[in-house]
Amino acid sequence: MKSLVRVFLSIFIISFSLMGVAAWLNSSQGYSGGNTLTVYNWGDYIDPELLERFQKETGITVIYQTFDSNEAMLTKIEQGGTSFDVAVPSEYALAKMKQEHLLLPLDHSKLPNLKHVDAHFLNLSFDPNNEYSVPYFWGTVGIVFNPELTKGIDFHSWDGLWNPKLRNNLLLVDGAREIMGMSLNSLHYSLNDTNKAHLQQALAKLEKLAPNVKAVVGDEIKMLLANEEAAAGVVWSGDASEIMDQNDKLDYIVPNEGSNLWFDNMVIPKTATHVDAAHKFINFMMQPDVAAQNAEFVGYSTPNKDGKKLLPADISGDERFYPPSEITDKLEVYDNLGKRMLAQYNELFLQFKMHLK
Repeated sequence: MKSLVRVFLSIFIISFSLMGVAAWLNSSQGYSGGNTLTVYNWGDYIDPELLERFQKETGITVIYQTFDSNEAMLTKIEQGGTSFDVAVPSEYALAKMKQEHLLLPLDHSKLPNLKHVDAHFLNLSFDPNNEYSVPYFWGTVGIVFNPELTKGIDFHSWDGLWNPKLRNNLLLVDGAREIMGMSLNSLHYSLNDTNKAHLQQALAKLEKLAPNVKAVVGDEIKMLLANEEAAAGVVWSGDASEIMDQNDKLDYIVPNEGSNLWFDNMVIPKTATHVDAAHKFINFMMQPDVAAQNAEFVGYSTPNKDGKKLLPADISGDERFYPPSEITDKLEVYDNLGKRMLAQYNELFLQFKMHLK
């Protein structure tokens, strides 16, 4: 009996020692304690130099993790396995997170740099009074095209994509809201339309587009368009900027019928364990010089009015990415359509993709 007790006591001592070593290692690597911050963001969506600068200025170690879709981000936060301190959802995902009580309200007294954000991008429908979020980047959905390969096609209208000259020469981003929304807009419907007859019309029109579609793809769309593997593509404006940096023969346009005005936003998930550090990080990212550096690195449009002034004129004055009001007035933010309607959008988009085969 005594030998058995000694065995259990030895196991307990070893286990306790191992736990202590693990805790020390985590602490030494910045994975625990009050001077740590876990940020959950899209891939390639921040200038790494800014993370280093934030750490140097605050002494807070940043653990940076990435996701590739709002749905993946939502699932991980809902599961609660990791305590993310800052996340960057798009507006419709943010609305869903609010609905499911997954966010902490922001303390605006800890965000003095909010004054640098353009008022046009504050107090929007998906987060009145910015109770839970501040905008990180914004942009549009439009068409990247090669003028040399698309002569005679007018992309001022979405209908240009249906031109027979584009046969097997069009790439589409793999997003149900984007492609269904584009088809709805081409029919002069809202990209948040929930009328089943209108959605069926949008699907039928997409099916007529099938002969022109070379592929429906993800991130590789940037490389394919830059390498002139297709004459045109439907993409987000930030991707368009990156594509055009690689190939200056290409151009980008938002069609006149309207399109999506999207926002990615900084929020603090309810499971955050370093709330004060999260506020410091969000406030840091709203410094004008930081916002400008980040926008120049990432290629997306900054909502920071004072940061925009610090950008080179060829960026801040580019109306393709900072469009005038006559364009932005026609743009729509994605509404949170609810699980049932979102499932219907996804099902119709899947039907379209199956029609391509």
